[in-house]
Amino acid sequence: MYELEKSNLQRCSEYVVHILRPSYVKGFMTTYLRPEVAERILSEESKSVTAAAQVFLDQVCLLDELGWYQALLDALEAEDYKGLCEALKGWDFQTLESTKLHRVLLDRIEPRFTKMIKPRDLLLHLGDCLRKRECEEIQAIENLKGPIAAAERLTDCLKRSDKQNWFKLLKSALYSCELTDALQLLEPDTESSMSKMEVGDEDEGDTVMTVSFQYTEQSDDDDGMLMSGNPLTPSETPPTSATGGGGGGEKSRGGEKKMREYQRELAEPVFQGKNTVICAPTGCGKTVVALAICEQHLKVKGKGAKVVFMATKVDVFNQQYKLFQEHFQEKDPDIRIDGLCGNQGDQLSMKVVMENNDIIVLTPQILVNAMAQGEVPSLSCFSLLILDECHNTTGKHPYNIIMTSYLDAKLSTEQNGQHLPQIVGLTASVGIGSFKNQSEAENNICQLCASLDSRIISTIHTNTDELQSYVHTPDKEFFLVQKRHTDPFIRIIHDIMAKIEGLAKTVYNIESLSSIENRDYGSQKYEQWIVDVQKKCRVLQLKDQEEESRVCRALYNYTEHLRKYNDALIINEDARTKDALEYLSSFIQQVKNAGHDATERQLTAYFDGQQGVLRGLSSGGQKENPKLDMLQYILEEQYRQNDETKSVLFVRTRALADALKSWMEESDSLKFLKPGVLIGRGRKSSQLTGSGMTLNSKKGVLDSFKSFDNQSKILIATSVADEGIDIPQCNLVLMYEYVGNVVKMVQVRGRGRAQGSKCILVSDKKDRIDKEKHNMEKEKIVERAIRNLQDTPTEMLRKMEVFQRGDKVCRDMVKMVPERPRTEGSYQLLCSKCKKHSCYTDDIRVLQVFVSRTATMLGFTPSTVSRVC
Repeated sequence: MYELEKSNLQRCSEYVVHILRPSYVKGFMTTYLRPEVAERILSEESKSVTAAAQVFLDQVCLLDELGWYQALLDALEAEDYKGLCEALKGWDFQTLESTKLHRVLLDRIEPRFTKMIKPRDLLLHLGDCLRKRECEEIQAIENLKGPIAAAERLTDCLKRSDKQNWFKLLKSALYSCELTDALQLLEPDTESSMSKMEVGDEDEGDTVMTVSFQYTEQSDDDDGMLMSGNPLTPSETPPTSATGGGGGGEKSRGGEKKMREYQRELAEPVFQGKNTVICAPTGCGKTVVALAICEQHLKVKGKGAKVVFMATKVDVFNQQYKLFQEHFQEKDPDIRIDGLCGNQGDQLSMKVVMENNDIIVLTPQILVNAMAQGEVPSLSCFSLLILDECHNTTGKHPYNIIMTSYLDAKLSTEQNGQHLPQIVGLTASVGIGSFKNQSEAENNICQLCASLDSRIISTIHTNTDELQSYVHTPDKEFFLVQKRHTDPFIRIIHDIMAKIEGLAKTVYNIESLSSIENRDYGSQKYEQWIVDVQKKCRVLQLKDQEEESRVCRALYNYTEHLRKYNDALIINEDARTKDALEYLSSFIQQVKNAGHDATERQLTAYFDGQQGVLRGLSSGGQKENPKLDMLQYILEEQYRQNDETKSVLFVRTRALADALKSWMEESDSLKFLKPGVLIGRGRKSSQLTGSGMTLNSKKGVLDSFKSFDNQSKILIATSVADEGIDIPQCNLVLMYEYVGNVVKMVQVRGRGRAQGSKCILVSDKKDRIDKEKHNMEKEKIVERAIRNLQDTPTEMLRKMEVFQRGDKVCRDMVKMVPERPRTEGSYQLLCSKCKKHSCYTDDIRVLQVFVSRTATMLGFTPSTVSRVC
């Protein structure tokens, strides 16, 4: 039994014994080998790893137990011997054989090589060809025996690596660490200045294609809040060649930049004229790819080209618009570029902008409005649409509205020969929607591709080594923190909230207004319940209008106070009791200053009655938040090890961002961080953060964070920093109770772009940590789903067509439902809070905005508009 496997193992023993370290498969040995044999192998390993591996192999070839060979393969794969495992599965050792010359070279130069390298520095760059266990062992040896002993162990691990690209990664690491002498041993022809070196293996004939670019950030640009589209870490600062060129993305003669090979690989299907979704990691320079696509498209199409680039947020729009202007101003000043976002669409004619420009940078709602108003009669007016963050093409998002128009035209029999534009989507992840397995993930991806009418998902296959040398995935760590054992603050706030709910029930049966159950105080679900109750209050109708007005106003007051107490509980859970109390005190004072009525006086009295006790608790009457202790420990350790650390701390709410900023500024050990806060521009105000940040204030925070004099070492951000906004490279990403879906995980993690960076989740909820770990598994499912769809394009196309035609049928059915005829006359606008008359629609004058927008500006909602009989 297993005679063939044994024979093959003996024939290929040279590969096994020179790669395998038997102690790494100790579990297999203890299961299938006699204890004394296993002990002899481990003892032999302390003298010679190769000799021990030979003894191990000899003993394995004596086994007859059923299933031992599959168990061996499983053990190898579990210990990340993927190269060796694949070779044994197919009995194909060509890949391993291709690295033999590199092993021989390293073996010959080892005596000198080990005295030239710095193991601790190199380990930061060699994570993809060394096992985590090996890295830990090398670090331990350096701590105990010094750098030379660690260098010897590192060299031995490299010689025993079964990763095909280990030699290329080693050269890249030496280059990044500026270990010139050691690099010369591997490449004798390399000049000492490394002036002509490209990251890559020259023996394999790698080449770098040159594309003209002027996409850079000037150090003296006061308006720039952007990084280069091809950002480099300090260790990746490229050399300057004799011809003015350099690495992938550096500035060269005339402001030109070299397009990296992996970026060209991403763009290749688009260059061929195909609708494409480009899926690549955050930080790899997808905007550089977009610029190259635009440049090529303008050349090919000539005067018939009309390009639209869309960004989902105003902040991102400003960044990308600036980049497009700078790039084409240097490349070809004759190319006309304009941009529209926000309320600019009400002030400028989209038709005029379209007719007088070659490239238009937009927020997608601008295009939606222009199509609705007839300024853009058809998408056939354009030749190329680029959708940044295209994973948003779902539901009622403007992207989906635009693409629905595109698909209706494509599937319509009355297209009249109109040529629809080429579609290009950019995203870091296509892991949208909910899915449990690969099949469901593939369906979701096909639905997204169907919505974008893109048959190609462009990812990086050929140039992964180059990608990995520029884009670094942070190590993920999890810290599960214990909750406060007792917290009198929570008990007091719970009592107040229970009293307020009791008062509300005396006015109206609030349980009948919402079906949301299991709503715990201090939860997001409780917030959802409040929102639901307030919505129902707006449409509540009673026979007595005076009673209706009184009830609605009272319920609105009760629920608004409940909302603030719920917010305070959330702040207290994640920050200090002091911060939660300040949040409440500010709200209560605003209520008092507004001339509060009897109901509000009763509500504020609940707080006033407990304010003394709450003040005592917030001034040190209880233990500090364990989560803050853990956060402080992580930050202190990180900055002790590297005082040049740059951190981004993600939090769920604006109020919490401001609370953590105050906490750091008041902490003796953390105030040196000089924290900055980056939040959105939304109108909803909180008591701590005001009404959000303007673009100028965001720019100031980012400038401080990325400054060379380290004005700010940490940025506290809400979800505004998830997507699109370029922030300086950092080496520590902290997720403070901050967990979302797969796409959010990929985007947040991508903020840690420096080599050796970390991404740490801090939570006191095990289910939240489990969800993030589940997201990591789902990310792998998405990767497998993409590969399978790429391998089966016919099946992918079939699914897309099913989705497209099914969605078209649904849209046609909706269109068949007759619209309710509009009755002429005036409508009455009521206050959503008290239901009292405010004005008539005849009193409103529309100034190039929709009536609904005017009503919103006045504080009304469509549900508060009732027909005057």
